[in-house]
Amino acid sequence: MVEYPEPKVVVSQCLGFKKCRYNGQTIPDDFVEKLGDFVNYTTVCPEEEIGLGTPRDPLRIGKKDDEIRMVQPATGKDVTKKMQKFTASFLEGLDQIDGFLMKNRSPSCGINDVKVYHHLDQPTGSDRGEGFFGGQLAEYFPGTAIEDEGRLKNYKIREHFLIKLFTNARFRKINQKQQMKDLVKFHSNHKYLFLAYNEEAMRACGSIVANHEQHSAAQVFSNYREKMHEILAKPPKYTAIINTLHHIFGGVSDNLSQDEKQFFLNSVEEYRDERIPLSTLNHMLKSYAIRFDNDYLKNQVFLEPYPRDLVEITDSGKGRNH
Repeated sequence: MVEYPEPKVVVSQCLGFKKCRYNGQTIPDDFVEKLGDFVNYTTVCPEEEIGLGTPRDPLRIGKKDDEIRMVQPATGKDVTKKMQKFTASFLEGLDQIDGFLMKNRSPSCGINDVKVYHHLDQPTGSDRGEGFFGGQLAEYFPGTAIEDEGRLKNYKIREHFLIKLFTNARFRKINQKQQMKDLVKFHSNHKYLFLAYNEEAMRACGSIVANHEQHSAAQVFSNYREKMHEILAKPPKYTAIINTLHHIFGGVSDNLSQDEKQFFLNSVEEYRDERIPLSTLNHMLKSYAIRFDNDYLKNQVFLEPYPRDLVEITDSGKGRNH
C-alpha cells in the first residue's frame, strides 16, 4: 500500500501558531491546522526575526532609486538589508525541506500577489509581485511544494500542493540511503502518477533508473530528483488523467465482465464531462486492485497520493475549473 512519510514544512508563524501579525493578531487556518496532523512544521516570522516588535507599523515594498526596497513608512526605517540577510541565513540553515506554506500577500512571506508600489515616496500605483522572504523560496529549494494559505482554498491548487508535498517526502526518505532497489520501487509505484503529469518526463525517469551509463548512485538520485521536479512543476491536464485511467484499467479489464467494463468506460466519459470527480474512478480502480489482489496496482500512488483524511467532504464534487 502507499506510504506517507511525514513531510517537513516551513509555515508562516502567524497562521495559528503565534500572535505575530503586524496588528498583534494571529490568523488561524483550518487547513494549516488539519495538515499539522500529518507533517512536521517549522514556523517562521521574518518580520519578528529582524527585530520588529509585535504589534508594529506595517511594512511596504516598492521602488526607490531604481531599486526594490522594503520600508516601514510610519518610522522611515529601511529594512531591506536586514530582511535579505535574515532570508539568506534562515534558508541556508534549513535541511531537507519538502514544502513551504506561507501567509498570502505578506510583504515578507508572500509568494505572489504582494503589492509592490511603483514609487515608495508616492505610493499611488502598484503591481503584484513577491515578498522579500517568500520570493526566495523557489531559488533556494527548487522543486519543493510552495503555496500560500489563500491559494490553498482552491481545491485543484490544494490537491497539486499535497501531491507534490507527499511525493517529495517519499523521495527524501529513499534519498537518505540512496539504494538503487529503493529507487526502482519508487519509480514503479509512481509510474501512473507521473504518467498523468508528464508522460515524456516519466519515461525519462525510467531511463535514469535503468542507468545504462553506469553513473554512481548519488548521480542517479540527483538526476532523478531533477526530472521528478520537472514532472511535478504543473498540475496535470484532465486529458492526461483520462489516458492514465485507461492505462490502469487495461491491467484489470480482462478479469471483468462486459457490463463491468462498459460501466467503467462510461464513468470515464462522465468524468470527462465533469459529471463525477476523479476520486470516484480511483475508488473503482482500487476496488479492482483489492478484488484481484493486484499488488502492483495497490501500490500505485496515483490512486491515493496523499492521506485520505486530508480530502474535505466538500472536495468530492469539485470540477476541473474549481
